[in-house]
Amino acid sequence: MAAATERSRYILGVDLGGTKIMCGALSEDGTRHLAMRSIPTQSEQGESVTMDRMVDLIEDVIGETCRQAGATRDDILGIGIGAPGPLDRERGIVVVAPNLGWRDYPLRDLIHKRTGLTATLDNDANCATVGEWWQGAARGGRHVVGVTIGTGIGGGVIIDGALFHGASDVAGEIGHTTIELNGRYCKCGNYGCLEAYASGPAIAIRAREALVREESASLMPSMVGGRLEDITAETVYDAAAQGDAVAHEIVRDTARYLGAGIANILNFLNVDTIVIAGGVTAAGEALFAPLRAEVRRRAFKPAVAAARIVAAELPGTAGVVGAVATFKTQVLGAV
Repeated sequence: MAAATERSRYILGVDLGGTKIMCGALSEDGTRHLAMRSIPTQSEQGESVTMDRMVDLIEDVIGETCRQAGATRDDILGIGIGAPGPLDRERGIVVVAPNLGWRDYPLRDLIHKRTGLTATLDNDANCATVGEWWQGAARGGRHVVGVTIGTGIGGGVIIDGALFHGASDVAGEIGHTTIELNGRYCKCGNYGCLEAYASGPAIAIRAREALVREESASLMPSMVGGRLEDITAETVYDAAAQGDAVAHEIVRDTARYLGAGIANILNFLNVDTIVIAGGVTAAGEALFAPLRAEVRRRAFKPAVAAARIVAAELPGTAGVVGAVATFKTQVLGAV
């Protein structure tokens, strides 16, 4: 009598951001990606609404995964969650998430209670970095830093092939390193943070300021029907791609800010791969050429020579893939 075929098992990944929540399922070995979908976070409606939306999305993904794979709920091993930090991973708590308005929020245990599934928690940028290292642009890297640029700027650090969390789970917060001593105010309460200059909202703010300050012709006002408050980072990238001089200057300055931050990383950690994720990569070489030039200008030559600076290959899904990978590490012992 033939032995019964072993059933496939699946792990859900959740990528919680200030703008959207992304969720999907991967087979245990990571080869199958199922039921990837996203919804707006709507954090302005409060933490309970965000939690309800996240749980509803998780349940939708479980249902769709079972339909696609012919699986049952018993085949779902659990849920890996990536959330903005800082975090207390041991207790499963989001210590503070300025873009969500959360403080000391027991996210991991609430997800477990609402779904009945084992859940793990890690920083969203850590998850995106691990995702790119496991299945994306940083494959083959031994020492990797990921920089995620969206509503905020996060970072993840992999040293000797293992995610580095630091002494209190705040390693990799590159967005809150200071690049201007008396610079712009950041939502974290500090001044001059990289996030206050090069995150998506910061890019949009600098664009609006430039349009008010300068009289140069620009496509951007017409792209938003004259409503400057509707300008987003994507507006800037699109205008720059069409040859808009003001937008191009904003992208170039963004590259210089990021280049300064990445040069600091290379001088300090001497990694072999820097992977940049987020909508900013849509600017293409208009961003990467001046960014790499700024890195060459500021970082030591041996550090620059050893590192590759690449765009993420898993746009939109790196956080989900990495959340699954961190679940595997925490629960199963290895990716």
